[in-house]
Amino acid sequence: MTATAISDQAAQMQTILAKQKAAHLRDGAPSLAKRIEWLDRCIGLLVDYSTEIEQALIADFGARSADATRFTDVAGSVGPLKHAKAHLAKWMKTEKRKTTPAILGLFGAKAEVQYQPKGVVGVISPWNFPVNLTFAPLAGILAAGNRAMIKPSEFTPATSELMAKMFASVFSEEEVAVITGGPEVGQAFSGLAFDHMIFTGATGVARHVMRAAAENLVPLTLELGGKSPVILGKSADFATAAARVMNGKTLNAGQICLAPDYVLTPEDKLETFIGEAQSSVAKMFPTIKDNPDYTAIVAQRHYDRIMGYVEDARAKGARIVQINPAEEDFTQQEHRRIPPTLIINPTDDMKVMQEEIFGPVLPVKTYKTVQEAIGYVNAHDRPLGLYYFGEDAAERDLVLNSTTSGGVTVNDVIMHIAQEELPFGGVGPAGMGSYHGHDGFKEFSHKKAVYTQIKKDIGPLVQMRPPYGPGIRKYLASQLKR
Repeated sequence: MTATAISDQAAQMQTILAKQKAAHLRDGAPSLAKRIEWLDRCIGLLVDYSTEIEQALIADFGARSADATRFTDVAGSVGPLKHAKAHLAKWMKTEKRKTTPAILGLFGAKAEVQYQPKGVVGVISPWNFPVNLTFAPLAGILAAGNRAMIKPSEFTPATSELMAKMFASVFSEEEVAVITGGPEVGQAFSGLAFDHMIFTGATGVARHVMRAAAENLVPLTLELGGKSPVILGKSADFATAAARVMNGKTLNAGQICLAPDYVLTPEDKLETFIGEAQSSVAKMFPTIKDNPDYTAIVAQRHYDRIMGYVEDARAKGARIVQINPAEEDFTQQEHRRIPPTLIINPTDDMKVMQEEIFGPVLPVKTYKTVQEAIGYVNAHDRPLGLYYFGEDAAERDLVLNSTTSGGVTVNDVIMHIAQEELPFGGVGPAGMGSYHGHDGFKEFSHKKAVYTQIKKDIGPLVQMRPPYGPGIRKYLASQLKR
């Protein structure tokens, strides 16, 4: 893209932002009916374009399960929108609070929180679930009464162009606008003076987004990633645990911010887990190479990166277990499929233990005591997700109370993101802020404090004004007690 073209697109984005801000001021906070109408338009888009969404993602990935797309990107987006619709009237109500001191409330003073639209929210969505990670945040953004500008990923161009067409068909540019383009456009987009911005993607890119947003003091929601661990307790059902872990690791070929990134298993259960992992993959994917249910890696550079992790681990002495039930030859294939691969007892000098994998490669480390496993997790960056398998309540509580992560699923992986009544968000390098359900409505709202003073100028109020006398001194003395 030429410098002139980038400049023109940056000017276009500024124009759209100005239009949306002006419309927000002109129209004021949208009514409940208008917000529900916006949510309904989004639901209609997902239903009407579901087949085109599947085809666009197949084109972008080279091979992607149509059923998985319908499950994660289409139905997985309709759910949050319907949840917001069902609860929006309650969410929009003014929230009453107690007055301080409480006696003022007895005389008619009121304290309350009003949830006000912030204005215009910028959405930078990623390539791994490009539709879901655009529409799911929109459920909270539109429910809160905001307008939105969306910058989808350049790594899924067919899907990004389709979303631009979809939104333009039912929303005016003053309501929702999609801007497509490469990293230069993304950089200019992240520097716009939004009233809020949400970015979903890599931690490294988030640093640039945060730096750009800081120029305009734009508040941010960052949904990042990291190395989400699985801790298998000795009391775990290893057959069920392996099936659920491998399902999470092979969904979208592991290209999920919440995919289990490594497993910590009791030393004496290592071979049990490996065997059960092999069995579960064979049931899900008897063949892999041309299986329509098995997704390809999105781009050659990501394929090379993931395969580089495996080769680096092999060169440094790790045991590699490739799960290839039909013993297919992956050196000759139309697309970039990688069979599920276990890396047994990797060391921390291996790249696979230093970077988020984002692919169907799973390191498996052993531990002697659960405290050792907890110590390993805590010695590294706080993850987006943490997964514990086991029936020992005391051990479960020890793991949960001794570690910090964005969220936790017990006896499964990833599933906490599907709970609309739970906040979804990261911590530290895994992100900041959270959304989904009511938490999303509040994340994208300005929580405006409103205090209404009593009408009559009674004694205690007068005593707070000069000249100060015995009344206020008596009050202060009562407050300054241990």
